[in-house]
Amino acid sequence: MTLTASSPASVTVIGLGPMGQAMTRTLLDAGHPVTVWNRTPRRADGVVAAGARLAASPEEALEASGLILLSLTDYQAMYDILGGATASLRGRALVNLSSDTPAATREAADWARSHGASFLTGGVMVPAPMIGTERAYAYYSGDEEAFVPHQETLARIGSPRFLGADPGRAQLMYQAHLDLFLTTLSGFAHATALVGSAGITAEDFLPEVLQLFHAIPDMIAPDGIGRLGARIDAGEHPGEGSNVIMMGATADHILAASRSVGVDTALPAAVQEHYRKAIADGGGTDGWTRIISGISAPRYAAARS
Repeated sequence: MTLTASSPASVTVIGLGPMGQAMTRTLLDAGHPVTVWNRTPRRADGVVAAGARLAASPEEALEASGLILLSLTDYQAMYDILGGATASLRGRALVNLSSDTPAATREAADWARSHGASFLTGGVMVPAPMIGTERAYAYYSGDEEAFVPHQETLARIGSPRFLGADPGRAQLMYQAHLDLFLTTLSGFAHATALVGSAGITAEDFLPEVLQLFHAIPDMIAPDGIGRLGARIDAGEHPGEGSNVIMMGATADHILAASRSVGVDTALPAAVQEHYRKAIADGGGTDGWTRIISGISAPRYAAARS
C-alpha cells in the first residue's frame, strides 16, 4: 500500500487485552493500517478478522510502524517483550499506555532513548468500551517531538492532552484519577454495607446516593472548580461554610456507626485520621481542603504554606 500525505499512518499495537483490542478496532475503523502482537496469539483472532495484521515476533511488530502503542499489565512487561528486540526500536515513537509508578516511567523513557526510540507515557482515562468516543481522553508526557507528529493519530483513541516533558507527569495524572475513582468505589461499597446492616438494599440505595454524586461539584465548589483549585494552590482554605472541626465530627460519627453495626472500619478510620491531623496541626477552623496539607508530601505542603 502506497501512503499519500493524507493517508492514515501505520500503527503497531502490542498487548491485546480489552484496551488494546478496543484501540486496534478504533484505529482500523479510522483507516489506519494496524499491526498487532500479543504473547497469546489467539487473542488477536478478532482484530485480525477486522483487518489487523498479526506480526510473528516483537521485532516484526516494531518494524511495521513508526508509532508503537503498548497496552500491557505494567512496565516490566515492556522489558520482557521488547528486551530482545531493542535493535528494532531505533527511530520509533514508543507510547506506553500501561499503568505503573512515575519512577518506572522515567526509567523506561531513559531505556527507550538509549536504544534510539522516542518515548511518551500515556494514560487513557476511559474504559475500553468508550475508546474513540467523544468522552474519551488521554494524558501524555515525555518527548514532545514524538507527540506532535502523532497527535492526530492518538486523537483517534481519545482527546490527547500533553502535560510536558517529564514522563512521570502523565502517569501521576492517570494514577490520581484512579485514586479518586477507586476511593469513590470503596466509599460506595462501604456505604452500601452500612445501610445494608439496616436491611436497605443496594437496589434502593443506589438511586438515592447518586443524587449526592451529582451534587458534589456544586457542594464543594459553589464558586467554580477553577476558583477552588486556585485557592488550594495558594494555600487558602476558607472555612465559612463547613470547617475541619465540623467535618471531623462527621467522620467520627461515621466511624462510630460502622463499629456499632459491625462493618469494616478501615476506610472511615483513614478518613477520620485526615481530619484529626488537620485539627492537630491548627487547621480546625479552616475549610475541608486543609486536609490536603496533611496528606501531601512535605515539599508539596511547604510550597503552599
